[in-house]
Amino acid sequence: MNLKAHSFHIPVMGLGYTVDTPVKVAHLGISSVVSIVDDFLMEKMREFYSKKFDLPFKEISTKVEDFRAKRVTAYLNLVDKLVSEKYEEMVNNFQQKSSELEKYFELLPDAKSIKERFNQMIQSSSLPDVKNWLRKNLTKGDIDVNIMTKLDKVNYANGEALPTEFNDAHAALRGFANSTLCSSLVLSAGMNPRLYSYIENFDDFYPNAEGQFKKKVTLKVSDYRSALIQGRFLAKKGIWVSEYRIESGLNCGGHAFATQGYLLGPILDEFREKREELEKAVFDVFQKGLEEKGKNKLEAIPEMKITAQGGVGSSEEHNFLLDEYKLDSIGWGSPFMLVPEACHIDKYSLELLRNSGEDDFYLSDASPLGVHFNNVRHSSQQKAIEHTRKDGKVGFPCTKRYLVFNTEFTDQPICTASRRYQTLKIEEIQKTDLSDDCKQWQIDKLAEKECLCEGLSNSTYLANEITPDSPRQGVSICPGPNLAYFNKIASLKEMVDHIYGKFNLLEGVKRPNLFMKELSMYVDYLEKRVEELRHAKDEKQASYYRTFRKNMQDGIVYYKDLFAKYDSKLQEMKQGVIAELENISQKIEAFHI
Repeated sequence: MNLKAHSFHIPVMGLGYTVDTPVKVAHLGISSVVSIVDDFLMEKMREFYSKKFDLPFKEISTKVEDFRAKRVTAYLNLVDKLVSEKYEEMVNNFQQKSSELEKYFELLPDAKSIKERFNQMIQSSSLPDVKNWLRKNLTKGDIDVNIMTKLDKVNYANGEALPTEFNDAHAALRGFANSTLCSSLVLSAGMNPRLYSYIENFDDFYPNAEGQFKKKVTLKVSDYRSALIQGRFLAKKGIWVSEYRIESGLNCGGHAFATQGYLLGPILDEFREKREELEKAVFDVFQKGLEEKGKNKLEAIPEMKITAQGGVGSSEEHNFLLDEYKLDSIGWGSPFMLVPEACHIDKYSLELLRNSGEDDFYLSDASPLGVHFNNVRHSSQQKAIEHTRKDGKVGFPCTKRYLVFNTEFTDQPICTASRRYQTLKIEEIQKTDLSDDCKQWQIDKLAEKECLCEGLSNSTYLANEITPDSPRQGVSICPGPNLAYFNKIASLKEMVDHIYGKFNLLEGVKRPNLFMKELSMYVDYLEKRVEELRHAKDEKQASYYRTFRKNMQDGIVYYKDLFAKYDSKLQEMKQGVIAELENISQKIEAFHI
């Protein structure tokens, strides 16, 4: 039986913020997620770590066939190797003072009793037996990988479109599938049937004779219905979803997907109530899928985890979510951006995040994808845009092309943050009959678009003193608004102790609980949308927002009942909540839709 594992994980952040987090924390039992979108960054990081640990390095050039998948595989294999070596070194050198093993124990929720068990083992067992005991009982953290399913652009060679398997997401998936990792593929940003079907091609995603999976699938989902639909879709192909990862709609990092007014609490409650129903419904389809593939059916339902993330900031919230909704793990993302031992970012961005307050974090239109993007004011990328505009230029040179989706002016998709698109768009705006103020407003909104391909990778280059391919060094940051309340650069132990209630990084800080923060963000979102309707009436949109409001009101009723149920508990989470819920309810009822 393994020692009690951590009840938190570090989700993917940006393209580069967690690209090497497993190298820093996985040997200590902490799970994290690597983005495998940017193969150029991964190739640079593979070179960086090869030099650091004196390992052979041979560049995988863009001229090599299938270079993207091969780069992903090579980097993940290196990360796997480095983590395994650090873990073995920790086990073999456990007798040293201030060893990594001691650090491993100290980070665990129940460090005292576990150390007592270990000390008893030392006194009663031989050295080889102690090492075997450690290997058997101390798990490494998972090295999971993330693909945004919609970032699956077609690639070309000599002007001809390459086959589908060379699309961006397909190639990244293949890179992971061919790696030595035993971990999960985290699929986010919605369903991509063609990509999901591609998983069928790799044996590692199917259970072995013992019913175990070398490669697992994790789905980021916004609600129960989405989980059921996607889970059954994959099950028909004999692919099991080992984890459903529920993410708060707006109260999270990166791209923010507003659900139709459904709030996190009620969503988690539905998962808790229907968990067994979900398992059985998907398993029945899964068994048929395996049979059709000519593979052995399983005798029992495989493990299926339910986890959540987005806006969690205190040990009380952490424990409440685990206990109330029977979750398997909680994602702690943005606060780890202030932990250099886990997430190494450039000095300017680190200080910016440490010193920014509530008003500095906001939902922006910075993403070229047209999806709301959590942002912080005064990032170096925003400053770079200001300088570019002063020089009379617009947009960014488009080099990596991960976010090319727009075909408004071109046959082949281009990025809305690109210089080409913005030049064409401004020409179109200038030809309209709009007032000068309206034209300028549209141009200013257009200029808000950031090159995320470079912006979400540059911090990693700067922090590690790596020369990027591009001379532009502006950094985009995608922190969840919860980071506004953390203002201390913390050690790994301090942050983990904060999660488990052994230490308080927010001593004296006034902070709304995660449910109220999400609710207030949804209120602001709805208020802006309703205001837009006043200028452009649209009955279809009005109907949508009336449903949106109804779902929010149902969520408020749920929260009133929830907090009444815990009248003598939840000291931090309950402060002023009932009165705030009543005020918000009255406010949204007054919205004229």
